Amino acid sequence: MLIDQAMPRYDVTITEHTVVQADSDTTYRATRGLDLLRVHSPLLDAAMWVRQLPMRLTGRAAPPSSPVVVGDGLGIPGWLVLGEREGHEIVLGAVGRFWRPVIDWRTVDAAEFAHFAEPGWGKIAAGFSMLPHGSGETVVTYECRTATTDPASRRSFARYWWLVRPFVAHILRATLDQIKDDAEGVR
Repeated sequence: MLIDQAMPRYDVTITEHTVVQADSDTTYRATRGLDLLRVHSPLLDAAMWVRQLPMRLTGRAAPPSSPVVVGDGLGIPGWLVLGEREGHEIVLGAVGRFWRPVIDWRTVDAAEFAHFAEPGWGKIAAGFSMLPHGSGETVVTYECRTATTDPASRRSFARYWWLVRPFVAHILRATLDQIKDDAEGVR
């Protein structure tokens, strides 16, 4: 899988799956075209509001209101497409200090990502994969892996992860629900 190439070693991983009542090509197109700003739930909206509070309190710019599309590498500073197998999987990545109240993103290119090891940073690889299942169904897997570049960052991230892990799991599930709805033509 492409996520194994992008991040073979990691500190934490979280994975969610769903079965979509659509073929894998339709499901892949729904995944690739997903605008993450369309993913909502009461818990997710509350978590995002809390996560953005430090930015608002420091007077930093609001999050982007333009589409945040998976297949475009999200269009957010620091995020990029690390790999793609048309119809089967797409992997995104970012380097940042996401455990800080205001996230510090670092721009790297896809070739640099796998070997990036400058102390003080973390790397995220987010992979979506589609597997045909049954008659016209698809199993979609959304996996997020995180690796840190040194022991101090690992300790900082571990404290942050302890707090946010349940919310990250919810975000993955809500994202898969939106992909499912889009692929099945529900919304």
